[in-house]
Amino acid sequence: MSGHMASSSNGGSGSGDSGAPRRNSKRPKYSKFTQQELPACKPILTPKWVVSAFLIIAIVFIPIGIACLLGSRDVVEVVERYETRCIPPAYANNEVQYIQSSVDKTCNISMTIPKRMKKPIYVYYQLDNFYQNHRRYVKSRSDKQLKSLKNENDTSSCKPEHLATNGGAIVPCGLIAWSLFNDTYIFSRPNNQNNQSLTVNKKGIAWKSDKEKRFGKDVRPKNFQGGGLRGGGDLDATIPLSEQEDLMVWMRTAALPTFRKLYGKIEVDLEANETINVTLGNNYNTYSFNGKKKLVLSTTSWIGGRNDFLGIAYLTVGMICLALAIGFTVVYFVKPRRLGDPTFLSWNRGPGSH
Repeated sequence: MSGHMASSSNGGSGSGDSGAPRRNSKRPKYSKFTQQELPACKPILTPKWVVSAFLIIAIVFIPIGIACLLGSRDVVEVVERYETRCIPPAYANNEVQYIQSSVDKTCNISMTIPKRMKKPIYVYYQLDNFYQNHRRYVKSRSDKQLKSLKNENDTSSCKPEHLATNGGAIVPCGLIAWSLFNDTYIFSRPNNQNNQSLTVNKKGIAWKSDKEKRFGKDVRPKNFQGGGLRGGGDLDATIPLSEQEDLMVWMRTAALPTFRKLYGKIEVDLEANETINVTLGNNYNTYSFNGKKKLVLSTTSWIGGRNDFLGIAYLTVGMICLALAIGFTVVYFVKPRRLGDPTFLSWNRGPGSH
């Protein structure tokens, strides 16, 4: 019987050479690596270690979350939506016709300062429902053209805004530059029945890397807004792109449809309950896609601008870990699990134990 079984086993290999050595085992060649016998850290998650880990995370995260929230709450921010307030009554039912017409688009609004705002006060414009992250929009630019004058005609990636009506290359080309934001803001504050002008500093609002590496000093606007359809703002043809910081800020495309971009800085303090008058140039067309426009004045703190998300996230994680630590501690003392005791593991038991 055993001989029959052996012959059947050997014949299963399908080999005609009965003298060849056979290896029926699939076990790999012995080594400390293949047998996982190399030195390694193998921690055992005992209740004490788990509770201690959750407590440490809670002790670290909760104070950080509180500090982040306090830093965010120290930021003074004033937001004013204006695209609907600046529509004349005659165009109340036809906003697109208004923005595309040649009528005067000057608009006056006021902003009340709730708390004292220390300089510098950052001026932002905020757009809602504007998808700068659209693939065709993001790709419609020529970084080579922006950087060097010798690549002026490198406009293949900028269609349809690549050539002017006269056939010349548009500099800067592409839909991003073509849709440049062009609303304007003039600030003033009442002062003895007169309006004292507040200067907005528009220098130093772009990234240093953009000014030094991405926009050339020898590249100047050419044929800009000279295509078949006019887009947003104009550019001064006498100023090189490396000094056109409004353009640099705009061409750093936003990842979300609601975004803010830096317009400038007010470098004087504003007092609590003070009223700031703003003369707006409501030129940018957001009415065609139901977009919103907002003017934002904001200070900063050590955490940056106002953003409660980071503090809430730290607090949430810290409180969850604290609750888990308390829960595991209660379970450990009220109803401990015997199998969770490492003293019952085989390598911790003495010789002869069963």
